[in-house]
Amino acid sequence: MRKLYLVPIIHMSADMGSLGPDLDERAVTGLGQELWQKHKGIVSKFWDSVARFFDSLDVTGFKLYQDGLVANGEDGLKIVTQGIKEGSRNYQIIWRLLQRGAILVRTEDISLVGKEYDFITKMARAKSLCQRETAALRYRLAQGGLLQQRDIFIAKRINETLKEGEAGILFIGAYHDVLSKLPDDVQVSLVKNVTKVRKYHKALADPKKHNKDFDQLGEYLTSPVTILPP
Repeated sequence: MRKLYLVPIIHMSADMGSLGPDLDERAVTGLGQELWQKHKGIVSKFWDSVARFFDSLDVTGFKLYQDGLVANGEDGLKIVTQGIKEGSRNYQIIWRLLQRGAILVRTEDISLVGKEYDFITKMARAKSLCQRETAALRYRLAQGGLLQQRDIFIAKRINETLKEGEAGILFIGAYHDVLSKLPDDVQVSLVKNVTKVRKYHKALADPKKHNKDFDQLGEYLTSPVTILPP
């Protein structure tokens, strides 16, 4: 049996490299400064909860799989350190796990990640509403197929590199579906409930409609980790 801890992550602008400031500005415009700051506080406490959980485990020899990670070895470490410089809590936790004996594993196909990044870049840097809507439509049309291709590749990488008796951690966006593509002998434990993380995203997008849900889901995200089956 192989064991995999899955962390359904909430991306922040710090995770998006040079696009971060543009995305942050658009988020403030769309949600308002007060709600965006509240959201950032919730996400920070979410990562605090995740960090405390992994601090309680002996992670020596754990394989680390990361959303968007297209390299391992020295190149992989450069990606991690750059993410830390840009303020990514996700990569800060990855680095701490590496210091405690975990092993970084290339997780994604660079061409697939590059295609998605291009779509997001065009949306984030669109100069007009018309350009932004056109870019968003093109992304929506391609997104499902790209996501599926990435998930198939990620599951293949886990299957190839996580050996019998080993344990790993997968940090992956909540809208991915890697689980259904993993072999049956990979025992998955959810660090946070994927469905609740997705519901939080929806509540954030329309807080007036889901105000109560937003607060309740925020409390769940920041609460101590209780391991769940998939």
